[in-house]
Amino acid sequence: MAQAAKPQRSIVSAAKVRVGDRLVVLVALACVVALAWSYLLYLVFSQPMMDMDARAMAMMPARPWDARYFGAMLAMWMVMMIGMMLPSAAPVVLLFDALEIQAGRSHHGRTALFAAGYVLAWAFFSVIATAAQWALSAATLLSATMSGTSPVLAGLLLGTAGVYQLTPWKTACLRQCRSPGEQLTGNRRKGPLLTGLRHGAYCIGCCWALMALLFAFGIMNLLWVAVLATFVFVEKLTPGGELLGRVGALAMVTAGIALMAVR
Repeated sequence: MAQAAKPQRSIVSAAKVRVGDRLVVLVALACVVALAWSYLLYLVFSQPMMDMDARAMAMMPARPWDARYFGAMLAMWMVMMIGMMLPSAAPVVLLFDALEIQAGRSHHGRTALFAAGYVLAWAFFSVIATAAQWALSAATLLSATMSGTSPVLAGLLLGTAGVYQLTPWKTACLRQCRSPGEQLTGNRRKGPLLTGLRHGAYCIGCCWALMALLFAFGIMNLLWVAVLATFVFVEKLTPGGELLGRVGALAMVTAGIALMAVR
């Protein structure tokens, strides 16, 4: 039986990576994440209907979809994915930067391209998520507040996410997220942008079903956004992450069954 993957430790000598270099990368990532969360908070708290009765809001018709509204929702999804996923990708970005330093390259620009490739992968996911939101809204399965209206849908999403947690595809993608060293050293010749895009694809393979739970809990429910982001962070970066994923899978399947049973 294959051993459980452990979070990747740096394969580069610490002596070759100055504290200042790591600090520049960390500060840049922190600024991007802070801006993303600030934008999400602005979207939530700037809504004029926020203080209205929740039941009345749920009864309001959803806004008609057009190109402009699709673009606004796409921007929201992209910013949300950056705020949720970039923190757990920070160690991989730091590792890529360290490998570039070891290779004697001008590293900050290439590291920025790697991070951009990672974000680009989630931008592709955001297009799919926005299209799914459009379809669910058209089927009246999402309210005007972008929350799920069907316990059956919520149950199916929870069950799907829980089952996917236990599949070989999830395991393989999670292993790449937790131990990316071999992946990075083997793909850097393809360029930093494509290497970041490839790592982002693995991350999507690991987390897409968890992100789909936003359709059940509320796309702009920042509490659940934070909970899911924390779950992903712990699963990808801590020694007990894989165990958490399996415990979470059991909880999701159980909750999904319960929701569908009481519909």
